[in-house]
Parts: sequence; structure tokens; C-alpha cells
Amino acid sequence: MIGKPNTRSGGQILVDALRIHGVDRVFCVPGESYLAALDAFHDVQDEIDLIVCRQEGGAAYMADAYGKLTGKPGICFVTRGPGATNASVGVHTAFQDSTPMLLFIGQVASDQVEREAFQEVDYRRMFGQMAKWVVQIDDAARIPELVSQAFHRAVNGRPGPVVIALPEDMLTAHAAVSDAPAYKQVQIHPGADQLQEMKALIEQAERPLMIVGGGGWTAAAVRDLQTFAENMHLPVAASFRCQDMFDNTHPLYAGEMGTSISPKLANRVRESGLLVVVGARLGEMTTQGYELIDIPVPRQKLIHIHPGAEELCRVYYADVPINATMPAFCAAAARLAPIADPRWKAWTQNANADYRANIETPVIPGPVQMGEIMEYLRTHLPKDAIITNGAGNYSAWPHRFYQYRTYRSQLAPTNGSMGYGVPAAVAAKLTAPERTVVAFAGDGCFLMNGQELATAVQYGANAIFIVINNGMYGTIRMHQERNYPGRISGTALANPDFAALARAYGLHGETVEKSEDFAPAFERCEKAGKPALIEIRIDPEALSPRMTLSQMREQGLARQKQS
Repeated sequence: MIGKPNTRSGGQILVDALRIHGVDRVFCVPGESYLAALDAFHDVQDEIDLIVCRQEGGAAYMADAYGKLTGKPGICFVTRGPGATNASVGVHTAFQDSTPMLLFIGQVASDQVEREAFQEVDYRRMFGQMAKWVVQIDDAARIPELVSQAFHRAVNGRPGPVVIALPEDMLTAHAAVSDAPAYKQVQIHPGADQLQEMKALIEQAERPLMIVGGGGWTAAAVRDLQTFAENMHLPVAASFRCQDMFDNTHPLYAGEMGTSISPKLANRVRESGLLVVVGARLGEMTTQGYELIDIPVPRQKLIHIHPGAEELCRVYYADVPINATMPAFCAAAARLAPIADPRWKAWTQNANADYRANIETPVIPGPVQMGEIMEYLRTHLPKDAIITNGAGNYSAWPHRFYQYRTYRSQLAPTNGSMGYGVPAAVAAKLTAPERTVVAFAGDGCFLMNGQELATAVQYGANAIFIVINNGMYGTIRMHQERNYPGRISGTALANPDFAALARAYGLHGETVEKSEDFAPAFERCEKAGKPALIEIRIDPEALSPRMTLSQMREQGLARQKQS
């Protein structure tokens, strides 16, 4: 009971702390280094759902996806050494995505430290800048204190991952200790003067543009943001892989920034006189390699709202820096008096028209037209469907041609991590079983975590996995053709029959080689009553929506001749 000392093992104290902090699901790969915690989970099976994964990277990705979907810290348990190194990919993803997450790692016993014991790693040094905080709990009596601190650090300010090392002997030791209450999220509110200064700059602007992104959002904050944008009549662009923070069918939407940015939107950023950046860090992908906005003083006036004070004026000098959490800022901004007759109405309308033109279906080489498939999914899927993906050229299709209409309908890693889509879809379906979940993966991306199909089958996570197979690491091949045309090295892939592989795992499997076959295949997957996979075999020439492989090679050869 909270406030009353209770003698328990470290494993029991830890699991009790998780229960008190509202944890309802844990993703793990078991290890002998935290057997005492696994034993304690046995006693709370009705309260905490323990999801056993097939590889620690997949487990950590699932925890990240859970954190994105719920706003609560995703919880992952892994064993020491190799387990921790495998899981580090999820920690890096959560850090760059500003996702609340706790990674618990079994550690060698205290009397074995600094001997290079079996699988020993110093996690403070290993994770360093990859996490918000790294701590090792050496005394079972301090578990409630340090786990409480870990939760508070994960969710407050700029959200992110925390790593907690658990020495094996600490988990088996007993201590009499009181439990700490559940963590609380702290809202940082903008000042009234800052809000008025922001509005004054907007009113003076000729060509304003809002950019949204980052972590710490809620559905209410997204609704308030839309009200603010409507009251100010601002065009709204989404930072890299944050498209579900503003309804893509709204007349104020201007498109996504990142690898699939339209040239017209890029020019619009350059031509803007005022950028209102809400939550986004303005990182490399969003700014096209820091080329769209000058460093350190932008050509545009800049209003930057971010929950992490350390991010404000870190790269770009802001005329109005506002340290605030997204729910608090958006609620306050939504209450600002509307601008009656903004002079930039045509600018806003043109921004939306450019966006709508950019999602018109392109023609690509081969019998599979991915644009037609995306058009079908746009009209067929419910508006709250969750779309996941990892990294690769294939991701341009769900990014550019799908329209995200509700908050937390997009799960994709802003650190460009491959292998994310499959485990993220598993976590999404377990977290929101009533929603349709569709994972996109390239052939290279899929095989980095395709083993989590077994997890999907084991726990009845009936997502639909779409594998776009072009027989290569497409993004690297694209850069290869641009820089070393015709010199293919290290990018070709020999793949299995993905539909047959899916069936071997127990999924429903389909293969699509023509556009017209996709819709009936997808609808059979929806009716299968179990997880399902569609392999789309696409022409290798269709390397991107804008350019074929041959065109990229010709462009690279022309550049070589000029130099």
C-alpha cells in the first residue's frame, strides 16, 4: 500500500511500482538477468499484459509505438549485453521522436561489476546522449523513488526514453519500503505577453506558415491547434512524419515536410515571412538538410513553441521563443481572438491547392501502380485507421499519397530507422484492437523485424502488413545512381516469397503483381480473421514516385560529365 512500508523482493517492488504508475502492458524478451521481475509479473497477470517478443529491437519498437499512441511511457524489458544493444535502436527512435518510454535492462550482479562479467555493459556510458536519463538501481529500497523519477522524466518537458539498469542481486534482495504515488504530467503554460506578441507578429505578416510536429501531443491539443489555425487562417504544414497532427483533408493543410516534400511547399517555406513552429524541432529532414531556413538567424520571422527549453534557439534564433507543452499552448492559442480579414487568404488557399495537386496519382513503370493503390486506401480505410512504416523509398507512398485525418493515425520513425513498421503495427493493434492497422514495409525493411509476425499471431494482433518488393535497398540504390551511376554495389537483395513466409507464420498471405488485384486481395485480408500480409511485386524501375531508376542514372551521368 502506498505510504506504508512493505517487505518485498526487488522484483516485487518494481512490478508493484509499474502497476501503481498505471502500466497495463509490457513488451519484453525474457532473460535470466531479470527472472525475479518476471516472477513478479506472474502475480499481476490480470493487470499487466506481458507481451513476449522475438527480438529486443522489435520489443523496443513496440514500446515506442505504444508510447506514441497513448502518451503514456511504453515499457520494455530486456536482458543485459546483447539484449540491451538490440533494444538500443528503439531508444534512439524514441529519443528523436520525443516518445515517452522506459527501457528496463537486467544487469550483472553487483559483486561482478568491472570484471567484464558475462554480458556486462556500463549502460550509463553505452546510452549516453541516446536517452533522457540513464540510471542503475543498486538498492531495492530506492526502486519506488528512482522509478517515479524515471516516469516523470520520460513524460515531462520534451518527452523521451529513460533507461533503468537492474542488477540481478538487487532484484532478489528484500527491502521494507513504501511505494510512491503515480506520476503526474506537468503542463508548461505560455505567458500572456508571449501570446500577444505572437498574435501581433501574425497580424503583421504577409505570408505566414505554421509547421507542427514533435511529441507530447494529445487529441485535445490537436483539436485546439485546428481552432487556432482556423482563427488565424494559417496554412499548416506537418514536420517529418508528423502528418497526423493536422487533418490532411482540411482546407488549411499545406502538406508534409521531409523526404516527400513537394518542391512548391519547399519554395513556400523559403518565401514565407513568418514561421509559426509548434512542437517541431526543425531538424535535418524537415528542413531539407538545414537548407530551407538560414542558421543561426532565419530570413523569416520565427515563433517557436516547444516543451523543451533546451530546444529553443538551439539551432535557429527565434523572435518569439515560447517554452510550453502542446496541450497548454494550444488551449491558450485557441482562445485568442480570430483575425477577421487576413491579407494572406490567397496565400493559404494556394498552399492547399498545391498540396492537393501533389497527391494526384502518378504513373510509374510496370503493371503495379502504387498511386492507384494509395488512392484506393484513401477512400477505403476508415479515417481512424493506423498506418505504420519504417524507412525506405517505399515510404514516400504512404507519406505523400495517404491522407491522415485523425490524431495518432501515423506511426513512423523520425530517425529513419528501418524495421519499425511491423512491430509498431503489432503494438498498435494490441493497443487499439478496434481500429484498422496497416503496416507498410519495403523488402529490406520488412526482413529487419519480420520475425514479429510470430508475435502478431501469438497475441491475435490482426494487422495487415504490406510488403513492397523491388529486390533492392531502394533508398541507397537511389543515392548510388545519383552519385555513382551504374556502379551497383551492396544494394541488391534476393528475397523469399513473402506471402508464403507469412503463411508459414500462420498469417493469411497474398501476392499482388497487378494494380487491379490489390483491392480484392486487401478485402480478403480484412475478412481473414487473423493477421494478413500482401506482397506487392513492383518494377525495380519504379524507384520513387517522381523519378525512375534509369532517369536517376542518367541524371547522375550528366552530373559526372559536368564536373
